[in-house]
Amino acid sequence: MGEAMPDSADVVVAGAGPTGLALACGLRLHGVSVRVVDQAAAPATTSRANILFGRGVEVLRRLGALGDLPERSVTPGRLTTYVNGRPLVSIGLADLLGGDEPGHRGLYVSQAEIEAALRDRLAELGGTVEWSSPLVGVEEDSAGLTAALGGGRTVRARWLVGCDGARSATRKLAGIGFPGAPVIERFLLADVHADWAHDREEGSIYLHRDGVLMAIPMRSPEGSADLWRLMANVADDGETEPGDDAITERFGRLLAERAGASGVRLRSAEWTSVFRIHRRLADRYRRGRVLLAGDAAHTHSPVGGQGMNTGFGDAENLAWKLALVVAGRADTALLDTYEAERRPLAAGVLRATTANTKLLVSEDPVRRFVRDRVLVPIGNLRPLQRRNAAAASQLSVSYRRGPLGARGRPGGRPRPGDRLADRECLREDGGRTRLHSALGGHWVLLVPETGAQGSARSAADRLGDSLSVLVRTDGTGEVWLVRPDAHLAWRGRPGPAEPGRWLEAALRRGQAGR
Repeated sequence: MGEAMPDSADVVVAGAGPTGLALACGLRLHGVSVRVVDQAAAPATTSRANILFGRGVEVLRRLGALGDLPERSVTPGRLTTYVNGRPLVSIGLADLLGGDEPGHRGLYVSQAEIEAALRDRLAELGGTVEWSSPLVGVEEDSAGLTAALGGGRTVRARWLVGCDGARSATRKLAGIGFPGAPVIERFLLADVHADWAHDREEGSIYLHRDGVLMAIPMRSPEGSADLWRLMANVADDGETEPGDDAITERFGRLLAERAGASGVRLRSAEWTSVFRIHRRLADRYRRGRVLLAGDAAHTHSPVGGQGMNTGFGDAENLAWKLALVVAGRADTALLDTYEAERRPLAAGVLRATTANTKLLVSEDPVRRFVRDRVLVPIGNLRPLQRRNAAAASQLSVSYRRGPLGARGRPGGRPRPGDRLADRECLREDGGRTRLHSALGGHWVLLVPETGAQGSARSAADRLGDSLSVLVRTDGTGEVWLVRPDAHLAWRGRPGPAEPGRWLEAALRRGQAGR
């Protein structure tokens, strides 16, 4: 028999998908005890999400969970949009998915493989997933909460985080609303092995008067180079859900009709699905001792591949804040900054993915004409591609407008709240390192070579051993305090009380100090 699980933990994470696992790893890096529970009997084997953007790659690397995923992935080359069979716009996906920073190239990789890498990392950090453990009840009191699991089991915790998907039991038990609206009535999806001479360096979008067809190259678990992710909208005819064979046969026809690829032989399917697209956003991300993250808080069209990556951002943002509260170094007001920073971003993702999806599948002849003759061709303009790249990779995310950011105050760039690109630094012993390598479970204080001892003591008094001090190599005399999620917290001149005053306000009142 396996070792009995403790009946208490600092945090219960409901849901062992990408968001829940990333959150659990992040909490463990900060020394927080975690119970991860999931109603499923075993890990998922289907790919579901299959694009890891630059921000997602960065988060996994900071968690120590990236491992050999790049070697087991397909590196995107370009994304080409076809209209009635003619290629009209082609975008270099090295930029779109990762930008120019080294180590941030996007990946086509199965969600199942990402989850497996996160489970391995969680095990290294002393955690595990409890399968067949549905969350069925929550009772809060002044000291914490009791989470009821299936089979009459209970676990005592201080906090509960629902990462349990669009049908979140956590959200329902907390009484948090999840309003939204349908976007598309029916989509078909299949990961299929195909005899197709199409260039596997290219992802393709085929726009047709009857709808859209998307094709993305994938690498199968056994490593074969003939697997494709196909997705298309189809009319909802009210019939029963088709099986694997029917969906595969339908895609054979759709490839001929919408892509003009009549000679493709679809041999077998790894996985198929029929789904409807809704956009939904939780009314709030926290009620009492219960918080939401990932699809439990927001769900939207898969067009653009933003779901898993947005969930990773939620997990990393929440992990360091919750860890400080658990450790008694911050008041619960800090947790309110989680919603203040992440919910507006999710709302923006919902707006963008909904608009893009409706544009792709529009049935209105006038809108299709504008799309095909105007909007698609201007997609070749380099400035527009760079803007799309920044949005899609999520490397340009900033919290400067939030309660911990600089908002309208003057100052140079980067401003507090902005994400910092990785950069070379020096350890205090003179050895070279990278900024992002020191993050994850730590804050970083970037200091000039001399004169910042008071600043370091000021920060360490409030952050303890979760603070690492690195020496800048750019020759400037400023001190920068960097959050564990790579966003700039504070910048200023060295001083005996700086950046301690900022930390005091942020950790106690949940807002930026001076």
